[in-house]
Amino acid sequence: MTTVITGNGPRAVNSNDLDSLVVPFSSIPVIDFSAMHTDDVDARRAVGEAVRKACTEVGFFYAKGHGVPQQVIDRTFSAAHQFFDLPLEEKLKVDISKSPNLRGYTGLLEENTNVEGLGDLHEGFDIALDLPEDDPDVMAGKFGYGPNQWPNALPGFKEALLDYQSAVLDFGQNIFSAFALALDLEEEFFAPLSTKPMAQMRVLSYPNQDGPIDEHQIGIGPHSDYECFTILCTDDIPSLQVLNCAGEWIQAPPIPGAFIVNVGDLMARWTNGYFASTLHRAINRSGKQRYSIPFFYGPNSDAMIEVLPSCQNEDWPAQFEPIKASDYIQSRFNETYAHRSADQQP
Repeated sequence: MTTVITGNGPRAVNSNDLDSLVVPFSSIPVIDFSAMHTDDVDARRAVGEAVRKACTEVGFFYAKGHGVPQQVIDRTFSAAHQFFDLPLEEKLKVDISKSPNLRGYTGLLEENTNVEGLGDLHEGFDIALDLPEDDPDVMAGKFGYGPNQWPNALPGFKEALLDYQSAVLDFGQNIFSAFALALDLEEEFFAPLSTKPMAQMRVLSYPNQDGPIDEHQIGIGPHSDYECFTILCTDDIPSLQVLNCAGEWIQAPPIPGAFIVNVGDLMARWTNGYFASTLHRAINRSGKQRYSIPFFYGPNSDAMIEVLPSCQNEDWPAQFEPIKASDYIQSRFNETYAHRSADQQP
């Protein structure tokens, strides 16, 4: 038995073994979101019910019918390949340490999602809402808001990532609507709380790990995500592993045309643990470079995360104190990135 420290407390894992179980896709449900683009209320409620079941029993689901055009996805992966193929000196020109908003390039081992790890074996490039310096929230210094960094040596890179960001921002609102239906709330409950979401988008590159592997240094160590939910798009190389309720690691292979969605710590707090924020990790043993695009979707920076009334009662009172979304996310980033310290301001 081992323990992984998360923002919502320690989580138990039965084994540190780096192998995982190959199980049928049905272990992680596939949900068709097509109905969320229609006026069919009953069909949307059926999506909400499927989401409720997935989020309470697994914490992960595949999402098809998301509405993000395949050409937008393909263009973003192509841009990611081009960026990570740049010489290191070019990537370091937009190093994340130069951004107070956690935007830009992260090198190998510079991120450590598991506090007991030795660094994550991947490179990354981060963006979020690309807000100008004269935006009122940027001028006020609110965490999560600000301009992105962009490489000058890569024409079309910025446009590709912003097109993808725009499409996935729209899909994320559909997920919030499905969450509301799943929690017996008004369908638009989360809409006013996510008008300017803290939505961190990353493109990641994972080198292959040949030979013996140190369990403390893998593609990305065991962790739970920080925001409300993550929308993950990957190439065709399986790498993601999810911890099931028995404490066993199971594979979550890519399904063509589907995103992988998982609950994050903020939504677990909001729902009093009713929605499960599930531990996961990534190990690339494919013999090839692996690429992925995680999109971490949160509410507005100022949103107060308080346990929802429908998720507490006398027998199960609120398990989490209220916290501002930005305060929680900032605390988790400070523990993850090598260039930040616990007393650093945004």
